[in-house]
Amino acid sequence: MKVMVTGSAGFIGSHVAEALEADGHEVAGLDLARGDDVRDDAALDRLLPGVEAVVHQAAKVGLGVDVGDLPGYASVNVYGTAVLLAAMARHRVTRLVLASSMVVYGEGAYACREHGPVRPGPRAVPDLDRGRFDPVCPRCGAAVQHAVIAEDAPPDPRNAYATSKLAQEHLAANWARETGGTVVALRYHNVYGPRMPRDTPYAGVAAIFRSELEAGRAPRVFEDGGQLRDFVHVRDVARANLAALRTPPLPGTLAAYNIASGAPHTVGQMADALSGARGGPPPAITGGYRLGDVRHIVASPAKAEAALGFRAEIGFEAGMKEFAWS
Repeated sequence: MKVMVTGSAGFIGSHVAEALEADGHEVAGLDLARGDDVRDDAALDRLLPGVEAVVHQAAKVGLGVDVGDLPGYASVNVYGTAVLLAAMARHRVTRLVLASSMVVYGEGAYACREHGPVRPGPRAVPDLDRGRFDPVCPRCGAAVQHAVIAEDAPPDPRNAYATSKLAQEHLAANWARETGGTVVALRYHNVYGPRMPRDTPYAGVAAIFRSELEAGRAPRVFEDGGQLRDFVHVRDVARANLAALRTPPLPGTLAAYNIASGAPHTVGQMADALSGARGGPPPAITGGYRLGDVRHIVASPAKAEAALGFRAEIGFEAGMKEFAWS
């Protein structure tokens, strides 16, 4: 199959392109680093003829620095996806695998002892300033216990990046209904691994910690280090994209899947693992925070395993040891 990969020179996109080629597919790469922009009709019209499926990885990533980032997220992620979908319709390309994100959920799932399953609202600044990082029941204010979140949870994006990723899903669903195309939206959890961007304000926390260790500094961990995430290796993510291509949903529909390891760890544990692998200084817990961050988000990968046959293979310890020196 001839497959166009947007963002093919990027962190995740380059691994996806390699996995596709190793699986016998022909890859047409589009990447801003090579002079092609997903918002450029001329580039799309040059690359799309003969393409049978698109794997859309190109995006402006990261939480964002401030509201000045809003136009960039809207332009690259939202408008860029709209341009791509319109070009796919012109060239009658009917299969899309979309790189979505767990950030569309906002805060993760929780249970209150009295009120059962609840979805807390955004954490209050006064609470964060006082070091009260865990959310509380929105009905009674009591402590809550985190739970796994599944794909049917209502979206609740809490920063510009999250909003733009949810908009991508909505646009892709519109395109599928109108063209009879198929969309698999892969909601990546915290992806890490070789070629992860470093030393930028938009880098993932794993890359930031590694850069600090390379400079001989202790990784600076926000909050109390107890925030839970699911760290999934980039080669597993590439395998998930292959699985999504092999298992398209019904025509005219979008199917969304969590792409996660199923084995959550705290951000503090991740910093400890990287420090230990490099023999560097232990992490420094700062108590600081970023307003758009969420406290815990733990995924259920069951749907991806049942529908796509995908299960992450690279364990946390082995993956972090490799990443520490990659």
